[in-house]
Amino acid sequence: MDLATFSWLLTPDGRTLLDVAGRAWADADGDPVRAAAAVRRTEPDPERSAAALTQVGLRVRGVAKFGEDALRMFFTPDGLEQATRRRVGDHRAARLAAAQVPSVVDLGCGIGGDLTALARAGLVAAGVDLDPVRVAVAEANLAALDLEGATTVADVTTLPIDGFGVALLDPARRDGRGRVFDAEGWTPSWAFTTRLLTTRPSVAKLAPGLPHDLVPEGVEAEWVSDRGDVKEAVLWSPHLALSRRRATVLGDGGLASMTEEDDPYDGAPRPVRGVGRYLHEPDGAVIRAGLVTAVAGAVGGGLLDERIAYVTTDEAVRTPFATAYEVLEEIPYREKALRAALRERGVGRLTIKKRGVDVVPEQLRKRLALKGDAEATLVMTRVAGEGTALLVRPV
Repeated sequence: MDLATFSWLLTPDGRTLLDVAGRAWADADGDPVRAAAAVRRTEPDPERSAAALTQVGLRVRGVAKFGEDALRMFFTPDGLEQATRRRVGDHRAARLAAAQVPSVVDLGCGIGGDLTALARAGLVAAGVDLDPVRVAVAEANLAALDLEGATTVADVTTLPIDGFGVALLDPARRDGRGRVFDAEGWTPSWAFTTRLLTTRPSVAKLAPGLPHDLVPEGVEAEWVSDRGDVKEAVLWSPHLALSRRRATVLGDGGLASMTEEDDPYDGAPRPVRGVGRYLHEPDGAVIRAGLVTAVAGAVGGGLLDERIAYVTTDEAVRTPFATAYEVLEEIPYREKALRAALRERGVGRLTIKKRGVDVVPEQLRKRLALKGDAEATLVMTRVAGEGTALLVRPV
């Protein structure tokens, strides 16, 4: 979709066509071919009708990230894919608001996911992006949600930003061939990102696989998960940092956060013990932040293995930072004996969790060829260095 077509969608005629496309989509139960025929009867121009129908489909998909607001917003396909989830953006905006920052410039604002979160939190915010279509979409989303904010097309590496209290940077981690894993290949560069973090109040949104050794001295690294799915690593400059490492878990019950200060074993030997009655699987943000032993301390447990992110206890303990399972029994680890043990128990549907062992769950499940009416969860891991298989059930 080019800028002219998107600009037309914002006109009265364009919004009428969006309404028509929305009704056609609903009447066709999301079938794009049937919906397209209805839309073209109203607007024969193929680019305009296709843009309206694409917009409706993106709005439906966007509900997973933005809730019902998505049905009023505007998107591009890649912009929606790369946009920050509302819950994650709201958390970051709330933290900036709590720091009482005067204003924020969103460098690489995309379609405005973070920009709308900042504005919703009451912050003075402006969005910058090199892509004119994305900037137009971000501006339209501010208007659609009745939020204050400014947008402009510019190169973030040359834009003067001294007038803003905080810079929020989201480096592009994709190129024409797909995802870029080498930090030196991001746009803006890693050198630009680190210079920003070390010279002024700033925040950088990065991929959750960020290596710890890339984090500059004095910068806080926060890993954020949403309902168990690790979404991003966020670097907070020394001007805004509150810790060295942080895991933030966004769940149905709200937000929970832990840092290295919550870890009684930080800098101490890791607590290792035998299998207890319960097994705790730490949230991915906890694992990425290197805070598994903080979970062990919180639940009064120990690790199954010094290098494995499973915590075991004798008592059932609830924590937002881990999922708890009751250990039912240990069964043979070797594949032939494992198959026999599962068949003996009538297991036909098997969830396989693994950590620290060379197992591909999908391939193993296929080789086991199980038949039966029972359902089970199998944990394959190491205990004191030895391969171990445990039948468990969620608490």
